[in-house]
Amino acid sequence: MLAIFIGALVALAAILFREAIGLVQFAWLGTRSERVVSAAASVPWYVIVAAPAIGGLAVGLLLQHIQPMQRTYSVADVIEARVKGGRGLAFWPGISSALITALSLGSGASAGREGPVVHLGATIGETLGRLFNLPDSAHRILLACGVASAVSASFNAPIAGVLFAHEVILGHYALSAISPIAISAVIGTLLSRLWFGDVAAFVIPNYHITSYWEFPAFALLGLTSAAVAILFQFALIGTEWVARNIAFPLWFRPVIGGLAVGLIALAFPDILGVGYETTDAALKDQLPLAMLLALLVAKTAATAITLASRFGGGIFSPSLYLGAMTGGAFGLIAASVFPELASSEGLYAILGMGAVAAAVLGAPFSTTMIVFELTGGYALSIALLLSVSIATGLTQAVHRKSYFHWQLAMRGYFVNEGVHRFLSETVKVRDFMDPPSKQDANRVFNPGEDGPYLHDTDTLESALKSFDSCGEDTLPVVRMGDATQIIGTARHVKGLRYFNAALIKANREEHH
Repeated sequence: MLAIFIGALVALAAILFREAIGLVQFAWLGTRSERVVSAAASVPWYVIVAAPAIGGLAVGLLLQHIQPMQRTYSVADVIEARVKGGRGLAFWPGISSALITALSLGSGASAGREGPVVHLGATIGETLGRLFNLPDSAHRILLACGVASAVSASFNAPIAGVLFAHEVILGHYALSAISPIAISAVIGTLLSRLWFGDVAAFVIPNYHITSYWEFPAFALLGLTSAAVAILFQFALIGTEWVARNIAFPLWFRPVIGGLAVGLIALAFPDILGVGYETTDAALKDQLPLAMLLALLVAKTAATAITLASRFGGGIFSPSLYLGAMTGGAFGLIAASVFPELASSEGLYAILGMGAVAAAVLGAPFSTTMIVFELTGGYALSIALLLSVSIATGLTQAVHRKSYFHWQLAMRGYFVNEGVHRFLSETVKVRDFMDPPSKQDANRVFNPGEDGPYLHDTDTLESALKSFDSCGEDTLPVVRMGDATQIIGTARHVKGLRYFNAALIKANREEHH
């Protein structure tokens, strides 16, 4: 019952989010549709430059004065909440984050809308779980229900919504989670179709593979897509590092970023907003080679600047966009070399779209299914799987983690390295220590003379290393900043027992 309720609420929230983007966009483009490039052609140049900058000013002021942590939220925050027991997504900050993101995308920021919708859906799911005081395992499932409904409602892709919730958020395919997540995805899709109609995001011709001799080209496209995905992640990471090391007031950062995006849009208006119109044009063979290559560079730069400038938005749509440009350009080059064998560049654009997005997101299964459901291109399954697997494997070999997991690693959460690593880094000594004895509680501890000790904030990993190095079975625990008072006693065996119990609990949940 909760899954049904969450699916409906999240679908309504996703609909309102898309309409909010359209309303902001209408103020300067005169249209609420996703045909941003066509609308921008009739707008004066100074409006194209000014709109992202003015939107950036509003975003900066909202971030500085009303948004906790002074940033918007996305998929990485949902994964962090999952590893914290499905908790930690406050309701009103989640709502304000969605509104700031709608303002960002509506004013022309070059980013995606799907990541913010995923966070919004997870926030609604987690809030309902908190109201009913459910255990951690149920919290995680309800959080994933919100994610599945959000993806399904955004893409009109229910199967992809189910897979994304399992693959990216939960990290497992436990049978106990499949039914509620699937129910939420179905409800989200139904309501979205009632509002927007039962149409795929990209309506493409009926492409077919010309020859099986093309499969080496599909493998080479996977290699090319990996290079694009790797460079895209480096661009995102690099601009974020630069932004962190420049002393700008927070409110001014989106203004500068918006101005830069507006200047890029003077030459390439296709980079504005989510970019679905241009992606659709690439899938329909409507863009020349020079434009495809130019947009590949321009969209990478615009998206990296957008996100580093603290605009709200995600990376899903930009990844699809870059993949379509990569595949389209590859297809045109392949056709010029082997005109008798090469299929349409639109077919290669579909394959590139899936390969780049899967590599950046670290989600090959759900991304493959999203491409199937977005385009109806099930006949291309073998070629798509080949390109996606090569691109994902090579990107993982270079970066060793998806962009989401890189964001989490910057916060100290190494989720992609397994539950054992995560627990050893996040479990603190205070979680398993015993109260001090009366004698210890009343004496003054001298750190320099009374032997080894632990801080209550030390991680389990560092505590186990301390036990191993000193050979003691029990160590006193002092408070960080005041090492003269003993506040607890840590036992080696109890730390190991706590660690093992947490591993068993996680394993049981993943296989139930």
